[in-house]
Amino acid sequence: MISRSPAEELCIVVPSISWGWFSQDWTCTLSKTRSLRLPITVVLLGILFATCSTHAQVQPSANGRRVSITAGAMGSAFQSDYSFSAPGGISRNSDYLIGPGAYVDLGLTRWLEIEAEGRWLRFNSPEGNKENNYLAGIRVPLNHFGRFTPYAKVLAGLGSGSFLNGSTFMMVYGGGVDHRLSRKLSLRAGDFEYQRWRTAPSLSPYGFSVGLGYRIR
Repeated sequence: MISRSPAEELCIVVPSISWGWFSQDWTCTLSKTRSLRLPITVVLLGILFATCSTHAQVQPSANGRRVSITAGAMGSAFQSDYSFSAPGGISRNSDYLIGPGAYVDLGLTRWLEIEAEGRWLRFNSPEGNKENNYLAGIRVPLNHFGRFTPYAKVLAGLGSGSFLNGSTFMMVYGGGVDHRLSRKLSLRAGDFEYQRWRTAPSLSPYGFSVGLGYRIR
């Protein structure tokens, strides 16, 4: 395993207030250092707790459909797009990172949902590589085929890894299929994500997830 010294500074990603917000201000330079973990996990758990606590207060939407809340757990396998032994670090590593994750879906209408997810890829890397994702965005159910519902999604958030000085901005494009098992339970039968990390050089991890969700409301 390649040794890595602790990072000496945290890369804070704050967008500049201008039309060029998606610029170098978001960029963290890749280095063989251990990332400094941000307390985003606590924030995600707080969001989940706040969502659940409003269970009895959620009102029907304007078209008569009640807002739905689903929380779930998932397992993921991702191509990290990084290898400590590769020149510049960019490499299609043959070892997929594996780890657990969690998600919360807030269904506003039949065609619009808000999704938040966290993913912690910790296992199956001979080099000790790790990646974390903290994301939120829009999920669009495309149609309903019996118990199956395909969907597309666009998310944004922060990514961190053992090869970064801190965390960096990332965009995610993906989709998948949910399978309704019962009135409360649903199987996330397949969820694909293609990620774009704002790093120099840029990283493009991709991977699949499967999970199980419970409809709180």
